[in-house]
Amino acid sequence: MKAQDYLLAQARNNAWSNHRLLAACSGLRQETFTASLGGFFGSLRATLNHILVVDWYYVDALEGGSLGAAAWRDEEPCATVADLQREQAAVDRRLIAFCASLDDSAMVAAVRLIRAAGDRIERADRVLLHLFQHQIHHRGQAHGLLSAASVAPPQLDEYFLNQDSDLRQSELKTLGWTEAELWADWGPPESV
Repeated sequence: MKAQDYLLAQARNNAWSNHRLLAACSGLRQETFTASLGGFFGSLRATLNHILVVDWYYVDALEGGSLGAAAWRDEEPCATVADLQREQAAVDRRLIAFCASLDDSAMVAAVRLIRAAGDRIERADRVLLHLFQHQIHHRGQAHGLLSAASVAPPQLDEYFLNQDSDLRQSELKTLGWTEAELWADWGPPESV
């Protein structure tokens, strides 16, 4: 497997997990969505908005933009689950497109992270690994917060195994993906 294929698979899994988590949250009443349930940020709304604004920051940097600290101008830009679904899906599509465009030179390209204490330069592949880990960490927190709410948390620890393909077809259709697109460059498993 090439590193680019791995990062693209991570970007797709990231979008799928965000889709599942936000779909579960759509069953919450607004007062539960904004209630203090614990965790780093208190509410599901604050936690999920944190994921979003950090995505805006890093995806913009990966694309060569200059958003910088403006990403945090409003720490909770989305008041509702529907707003978060729309905005998260948009940035997830940008991340997938970025990962789909990676080649060997783009993997190690310099990415400028604009910081108040001065810009930092990182490699693109390392920024992506950091971003995926950030997503996993905070989605886990949101998953835990959902356990304290009225909606059952969705399963987020799946990946795209062949054995589960029938379980994800409706979600893939909603996301506009096919099984063939998920694994176009990976090929079938070796014989046992």
